[in-house]
Amino acid sequence: MRNNRIAALFAGASLALTAQTFSSLQKSAKPLVLKSQGSFYIGGEKSEQTRVELGGLGPGGHIAVNQMYVRYMEPHRNKSNVPVVMVHGATLTGKSWETTPDGRMGWDEYFVRKGHSVYVPDQVGRGRSGFNQANINNVRAGTAPATGLPNLLRFSDEVVWPNFRFGLTPGAPFSDEQFPVDAVDELSKQAVPDLSFGGVPTPNPTLKALSDLAGQLHGAVLMGHSQSGPFPLAAALLNPAVAKGLVLVEPGRCPANYTDEQIKTLATVPVLAVFGDHRDIATGISTRPSWQESFNTCQELIRRLKAAGGQAEMLNPPDQGIRGNSHMIMQDRNNLQIADLILKWIDQRVSKRKK
Repeated sequence: MRNNRIAALFAGASLALTAQTFSSLQKSAKPLVLKSQGSFYIGGEKSEQTRVELGGLGPGGHIAVNQMYVRYMEPHRNKSNVPVVMVHGATLTGKSWETTPDGRMGWDEYFVRKGHSVYVPDQVGRGRSGFNQANINNVRAGTAPATGLPNLLRFSDEVVWPNFRFGLTPGAPFSDEQFPVDAVDELSKQAVPDLSFGGVPTPNPTLKALSDLAGQLHGAVLMGHSQSGPFPLAAALLNPAVAKGLVLVEPGRCPANYTDEQIKTLATVPVLAVFGDHRDIATGISTRPSWQESFNTCQELIRRLKAAGGQAEMLNPPDQGIRGNSHMIMQDRNNLQIADLILKWIDQRVSKRKK
């Protein structure tokens, strides 16, 4: 009956969004005790722009661009634990790590409750980090060619099912699926236009911002997801001394073009790659036929890092009898079970590591 109802939504029976209510959120009975919480920005630069580039609301002048927004929570106790930075993937924001689509506790709160300060950025060009609108307004005014417009990415609700591995087709979840598919509309609401391709500078300012953030924290575990899965590696190469551990959650790829010298540098930092289940199905995305290909690139990177003397591991839940996890593993019904495995790794490979 449940699957029939979900399937009906994708068969055109209804196009109405399901609505989450505040009363439906599953709030913990135990108080969340914080030393502090707040937000701030990392990086950015001044840009002088014309009246047209600013949209015509006022005269030309200077604005800030390419900054990275960061929201944080510091626990009242266990301040000696290593901080954790959680970076979202494509077409998403830091909301990925917060309350799950079906109203359960997200990893940001859970890691804090386990004694880690947590820092959740929005990538440069996304969410509260904002984006540089100048080129779009120039094209609109006819002073720049349309070919210079950034590609604004979104995933349809339909392609999310095979790409995020909820099921082979929309409305038909895998029998062991861990993602709360009844709340899939809430995931759709989290998505935002993504200007990563042509809308932010190259290299992506988020990479340096992550490295700078880890430096300001006097060292941190850097965690990336999907499109940002390789970001912790890139940030560590900028300053390996402040990257205390790298957690690559369902990365779109693990780069294969690192030089031996770069591998030697990355081998000084513990690395954990994390993947869910059902990786061999067709994604519906031409640039990534299956997530097994991504898994394989990370297995090869782990091999190279271990050969260079590094501590690099793969967390593959099916190896431990845990089945059905999706690409959105931090939002799955067993998300806290997966979080505990990562926290255990942080404790063993990062917190107890000899400095």
